[in-house]
Amino acid sequence: MNMPMSKTVVAKAPEQAKTNLSALWRPALVQAFVKLDPRQLHRAPVMLVVELTAILTTVLCLVPDSAVPTFVAAQIALWLWFTVLFANFAEALAEGRGKARADSLKAGSEGLSARRQTADGFEVVPATRLRKGDVVRIEAGEMIPGDGEVIEGIAAVNEAAITGESAPVIRESGGDRSAVTGNTRLVSDWLLVRITSNPGESTLDRMIALVEGAKRQKTPNEVALDILLIGLTLIFLLVVVTLQPFAHFANGSLPLVFLVALLVTLIPTTIGGLLSAIGIAGMDRLVRLNVIAKSGRAVEAAGDVHVLMLDKTGTITFGNRRCAAVYAAPGVSAKALAEGALFASLADDTAEGKSIVEYLRGLHPQAEPALDALTAVPFSAETRLSGVDYQGRVYRKGAVDSLLSFIGLPRDGLPTALAREVDKIAQSGGTPLLVCVDGKLLGAIHLKDVVKPGIRERFAELRKLGIRTVMVTGDNPLTAAAIAAEAGVDDVLAEATPEKKLARIRHEQNDGRLVAMCGDGANDAPALAQADVGMAMNDGTQAAREAANMVDLDSDPTKLLDVVQIGKELLVTRGALTTFSIANDIAKYFAILPALFASIYPQLGVLNVMHLQSPQSAILSAIVFNALIIVVLIPLALRGVRVQAASAAALLRRNLLIYGLGGIAVPFVGIKAIDLLLTGLHLV
Repeated sequence: MNMPMSKTVVAKAPEQAKTNLSALWRPALVQAFVKLDPRQLHRAPVMLVVELTAILTTVLCLVPDSAVPTFVAAQIALWLWFTVLFANFAEALAEGRGKARADSLKAGSEGLSARRQTADGFEVVPATRLRKGDVVRIEAGEMIPGDGEVIEGIAAVNEAAITGESAPVIRESGGDRSAVTGNTRLVSDWLLVRITSNPGESTLDRMIALVEGAKRQKTPNEVALDILLIGLTLIFLLVVVTLQPFAHFANGSLPLVFLVALLVTLIPTTIGGLLSAIGIAGMDRLVRLNVIAKSGRAVEAAGDVHVLMLDKTGTITFGNRRCAAVYAAPGVSAKALAEGALFASLADDTAEGKSIVEYLRGLHPQAEPALDALTAVPFSAETRLSGVDYQGRVYRKGAVDSLLSFIGLPRDGLPTALAREVDKIAQSGGTPLLVCVDGKLLGAIHLKDVVKPGIRERFAELRKLGIRTVMVTGDNPLTAAAIAAEAGVDDVLAEATPEKKLARIRHEQNDGRLVAMCGDGANDAPALAQADVGMAMNDGTQAAREAANMVDLDSDPTKLLDVVQIGKELLVTRGALTTFSIANDIAKYFAILPALFASIYPQLGVLNVMHLQSPQSAILSAIVFNALIIVVLIPLALRGVRVQAASAAALLRRNLLIYGLGGIAVPFVGIKAIDLLLTGLHLV
């Protein structure tokens, strides 16, 4: 029985939901003040310390101190608040991009209903009441209410709401293309679908949770970095606490406002303020690729991958064989062969047939008959031939033995030159087809797995990053080796079975290497579960999607290369800004302390190489620099540091050179410039 379904609004695709930063800064600014709540700042312990010092400095402004004018203390307090607010702003800006995308996705699931199967037929229920194992029927024009597996029917599905791709895809029961995703629309026929997830566990729910940065769990590296930052903060806290006793020992004194401000300039506020923004922005880049990571650990592992296992078909090569060349038989002109092969392929709707037509049209342009004038002879497993009958002539193409049998020619009767070309095609991993017209042999067609353009260069880049590529294929070793040589992969796993894939991954891991692989079939599930980074195709089987720790909504296996790149960018960005921040702290320590202690220990005056005007200007300049450097680095944190094609050692040297030496040099220049400006404006 058919029942009307409630109307819903189709969600915009993630790419369509991109929001310009200019539209995000206002809500991000509001959130920057909301995040001043210490209950929110506890996730960023360094910035919590900065906020507490800002509160303390604000209170000290109200306490008269002859050593520090109230005007100077008020400036220090304002810049401390500015530091906290801009760190919050960076995080809110990163979260805002994800939340805008999440709001768009949520709009598509509001008010969605489902036709659930019961013992008596079907009943219409809200999609939120569906549970794993329920069976629903979806008609053309209706929305699929949740993730599921097609158990009956075949239909075209528009997945634009999730993937952004407007072209419908075919989903059917059985095989590796039976999975459907919630919030996508059926555009033809009908499907009977078994729901495979409970509310809150679907692909859409995971994607919404992922893009809402506030719900993102910290990765192990971020937790480790937090521990390092807390440790450095405690160390510098001890350093600052001991400065006052040193001053008293020399019959001097340091104002509490100065000590509080000094603590903020020395602790790693730069990376502390940007750490959350870096992580959220990295996950945002992953979502823009239409990839869902089930855990942050998987993204980090992608950045540390040593071995990349890729299927040949659809990843390294196009999914179908294509025409690469034609070879005429002795005594046959190239034009005659082109005409015969073209006519034999005009009615062939397969990808191989279309590629032959496309190739010959470009090679030998000629007049073509109308399709309705042709009598098509489709390919069959029994004859292994296809072609057309046209104006009393018989055009055929097919497998070597089948076509020779069709024209009554024994294998050893094949002309020597043509036989040699046929053997070369087979030895190179290609597929030879023979062509005939009216029983006369015209020549051969070379069909081959065509390596995707640019894939060899991408593998070369990965090699420079220290990542080894392994092509996985069911082909025989000879065919696999030929394609691997053309694609430029480092190794081959031929005649691959589920057991072979699993054994290869375990072998690599036992040698201390992290492994990434992609797959879509149930036979890939064991290897996907074993791999450190397992990326399943969204249109693959439920077993594959459950075993993997990433799901590609576009079902594009080459996306694994981009995921590895994003993982590298995350690690490099975090490492670069951490290096810069720590180098900053070292530079500020040696830049400020001589000026601060010059009045107590005049001998330290010679170390005041920056010739800062006074302790007040030194502290205030450092505080201003500390705040502004976070502002300057926000775009870099959101965009990420570009990963150059180089080894890990080369990347480390580059980071130390740019962000290490830069982190030491920039504070000296910046603090001195601010000192001159503050003094010139008589602000100290």
